[in-house]
Amino acid sequence: MTLGDSRGALLEISHRKTAMADNFVSMSEQQLASLDALLAGREHQKWQSFYADRARPCPFFVDHPDENLAQWIDEGLVVPGRAIDLGCGHGRNAVYMAQRGFSVQAVDYSGSAVAWATERVAAAGVAVEITQQSVLDLELPPHSFDLVYDSGCFHHLPPHRRHQYVRLVADALKPGGVFGLVCFTPEGGNPWSDDEVYQQGSLGGGLGYTEERLRAIWSPVLRIDQLRLMRQPAPDAGVFGRGFLWCMLATKADEAR
Repeated sequence: MTLGDSRGALLEISHRKTAMADNFVSMSEQQLASLDALLAGREHQKWQSFYADRARPCPFFVDHPDENLAQWIDEGLVVPGRAIDLGCGHGRNAVYMAQRGFSVQAVDYSGSAVAWATERVAAAGVAVEITQQSVLDLELPPHSFDLVYDSGCFHHLPPHRRHQYVRLVADALKPGGVFGLVCFTPEGGNPWSDDEVYQQGSLGGGLGYTEERLRAIWSPVLRIDQLRLMRQPAPDAGVFGRGFLWCMLATKADEAR
């Protein structure tokens, strides 16, 4: 299938979408792969080099964990158990979870991120199993994690793979397990519609989601317990936060789905 065919297929599907059926679920794997090809080159190049310059002025190039993660653990909303950090970046949250008693796996697509995270884990003297891989290629044992955490991965996923990721998270959680998500608001991220992503051939700097959109995506598979804006702490607070990010805490039902 050519690039033009891919765009044509997307437009045809978009014309048939209803208000709720917007996750490309009906597409064949061949169609999904053709849409992957529209975005893969630019996204691959970006992430392989993004973490190489550790001095770049990036807000989350810090040693601190997310303020919401620290709060949830302090308040007992998230308790130590088996955890996986999807899109772990340079490992700041994975290290923190390990320090707080979690058994932690971490995965990131970027080789430079994994190298940095490996160094940080060693320096902290904790145990974290780190893998370089696309989260969409993961084969996680079902019902095996007490916590799935995502700080900045979800909003970089292409719309046509969104439903696959939602199912990956839901299936990986134990009954009663929790999912923690940090992602862009429309003000913090790219406000493009799904169709505009493919028209531009890019996700921009990451997609921004409204509260309504997040609830529509996640509430069919998880119970949303908390959805709020991230708080921006004082510089010496020892946690990370920016007001243009959502924090969501959700629980998998006790009955396996």
